[in-house]
Amino acid sequence: MTAQTTGRIAFQGELGAYSHQACQQARPDMEAVPCTTFEDVVDMTRSGEVDLGMLAVENSTYGRVADVHSLLPRARLHIVDEAFVRVHVNLLGVPGARVEDITEAHGHVVILPQCAGFLKAHGIRGKVSSDNARAAREVAEAGDKTRAALASELAASIYGLDVLARHIEDQKNNTTRFLVMSRTADHSRRAERMMTTFTFRVRNIPAALYKALGGFATNGVNMTKLESYMVGGSFTATEFYADIEGHPDDAPAARALEELRYFSKEVSIIGVYPADRARD
Repeated sequence: MTAQTTGRIAFQGELGAYSHQACQQARPDMEAVPCTTFEDVVDMTRSGEVDLGMLAVENSTYGRVADVHSLLPRARLHIVDEAFVRVHVNLLGVPGARVEDITEAHGHVVILPQCAGFLKAHGIRGKVSSDNARAAREVAEAGDKTRAALASELAASIYGLDVLARHIEDQKNNTTRFLVMSRTADHSRRAERMMTTFTFRVRNIPAALYKALGGFATNGVNMTKLESYMVGGSFTATEFYADIEGHPDDAPAARALEELRYFSKEVSIIGVYPADRARD
């Protein structure tokens, strides 16, 4: 278990954000602390102001959250859990408003594409907000029946808004994956299904990536994610971020990682954690 000293977990967004919902789902016994940016979540976790940080990394409809993927390799934190949150997008309006009254709906740039079909069908303009829960708060403060927010039912209850339309996401399996971050690594846990996340850079030799990843295929290790990032603004230096199924101490994963280290440099394991049951 991750040591707790404050009983608090930080998330990006305002109260009622989907990241707040993720905190309630994954750590219901902890106090959820809102932060303005992902960097603030990392800084609060690293400094000890909170025990854990909750970071959204990808959505099944929108794709990856780019800021977080670039932040993770330099965060100096460790992934200790993952949480898959079913994201229901709701149209929230001031009390008394109806769907036909709404001319514009405010939401984060990530959430707008998730309900684009609904907005188009109802002639509603999508307006970008820095945070879905903030959009809900601002709609409540404005008191304008023509404005709505795209947010959770949790946000509706916090800010006193009506749910004008429930579950308006275009894809009915719309899900966001979150990572729970800690200052300390915990590789001691074992579950039926484990995940390992790591970063690495390949050597500057022909077919380096092919050779570096060959060990995962020959050892039967399933790689569920592989992302690449430019390093230091250079087109010649690339860092990779990967998720595999298994524990690094398992013989197949250990052999694959050993081969990866032979053909790569700066291999860094940033998380060993149980797979969320919703992963299937």
